[in-house]
Amino acid sequence: MNKPLPNNALTDNLRKAEQHLARFKKSVVPHRIAGENVVGQEAFENFDPSDNSVLCKISSGTEKEIDQAARAAEAAFKVWKDVPGEKRRALLHKIADKIEARAEEIALVESTDSGQAIRYMAKAALRGAENFRFYADKAPEASDGLSLPTETHLNYTIRQPIGPVGVITPWNTPFMLSTWKIAPALAAGCTIVHKPAEWSPLSAVILSEIMSEVFEGAGLPKGIVNLVHGFGESAGKALTEHPAIKAIAFVGESITGSHIMSQGSRTLKRVHFELGGKNPVVVFDDADYDRALDAVLFMIYSLNGQRCTSSSRALVQRSIYDRLTADLKARVEKIKVGHPLDPDTELGPLIHARHADKVLSYAEHAKKDGAQIATGGIRALDGKGNFVCPTLFTRATNEMRIAQEEIFGPVLTVIPFEDEADAIRIANDVRYGLAAYIWTGNVGRAHRVAQSVEAGMVWVNSENVRHLPTPFGGVKASGIGRDGGDYAFEIYMEQKNIAIGLDKHRAPKIGV
Repeated sequence: MNKPLPNNALTDNLRKAEQHLARFKKSVVPHRIAGENVVGQEAFENFDPSDNSVLCKISSGTEKEIDQAARAAEAAFKVWKDVPGEKRRALLHKIADKIEARAEEIALVESTDSGQAIRYMAKAALRGAENFRFYADKAPEASDGLSLPTETHLNYTIRQPIGPVGVITPWNTPFMLSTWKIAPALAAGCTIVHKPAEWSPLSAVILSEIMSEVFEGAGLPKGIVNLVHGFGESAGKALTEHPAIKAIAFVGESITGSHIMSQGSRTLKRVHFELGGKNPVVVFDDADYDRALDAVLFMIYSLNGQRCTSSSRALVQRSIYDRLTADLKARVEKIKVGHPLDPDTELGPLIHARHADKVLSYAEHAKKDGAQIATGGIRALDGKGNFVCPTLFTRATNEMRIAQEEIFGPVLTVIPFEDEADAIRIANDVRYGLAAYIWTGNVGRAHRVAQSVEAGMVWVNSENVRHLPTPFGGVKASGIGRDGGDYAFEIYMEQKNIAIGLDKHRAPKIGV
């Protein structure tokens, strides 16, 4: 590990994590297809981001394993689609129960695997259970439609599950984001082939075990949920091209989303994408200053800055620009960088050495374009792991690379604006449109700016607080479709209209 153990809490977490991780280190971590552990002919190394040592070896899926999983999901769908909503409800609640029972294990494994601080991962596991509970209660009404009568017909609509679904999830908070996709798909009556990100695959194994245990214990087919590890170029491509897979739910980079759309086009796949963001947080000079300062810091430096909804561009009214940048710098320099299993750690190592190099490269872009590195832009601790100092860029303009490209790390770019119109112009002058944050004491301005910014979600005088019934997703290059509430069923279910002719209806006569 990177440093001598500084406290008992870290020591205890390291010991417990090692116990949970021991089974992954014994042999190559298998796929799980139709209820069976499958070890393929190929494997890849999975690294501990805190020191870049090999954590374990993971089976690498090929077209063969994807085909096996897709066929298993196709066969299981014939049964699962007809399971009554009330029974699906009970089963999904059982999954949530088991997630809660293993929440500490999930948090410790995922924190080690992803580098995310344990203070956040403990909550992420419980949010995964919450996702299952929410959609468990949605399952009985998933097929409900509308009654649309006319004078001659009774029209009514129903929703039916689309079929086997491919779920491709990212390496940042992977457990929670996996449940975000899988829970509504199962509630709808779909079966699953899950390909987790190759950089943080271990919590997906635990989720697969939990779901399989519940379904098999209920006497249901073993192929309702299937797990295939691997790389996007091989396993991911095979999944998006497979004819048995009717839809792809994906969270990740925008460029990867375009590849998936292209690969799935031959089989006319439905796609649901939550993609990248370069999200603005707009701070007007009439905002509650202290609350805004806290929110700006939290939304970029928590979770290692590795989340698509992070507020990576701070647009600050010029009258308070110098004050806010000075206060940001002072707070950023106090952020505790450390081992992810240390409860005091606020910023852990980035996910992978390659990603850390990418994030650090933006310090050179900032210098070249004329921005100021107020703090950070260098490696942290002893340089052995993927630790990066929290970074603050000031004196920036929106045309710079640091303001246009998704860095996906603990890096904040602060840009001044003059007035409301200027703030809206700068906020919208990127290819992305996932989220936006507005801080102002003027209610009218709050509504005007919220309606004018090009984003799928806007929080006013708040950081990102997720409310599951509401739609979650982006516009422009930030996504297609929405998660949350009934909105998620739009990808996982087909709409069908049924028209019943009433007695007074009679077709025109032909051939009389």
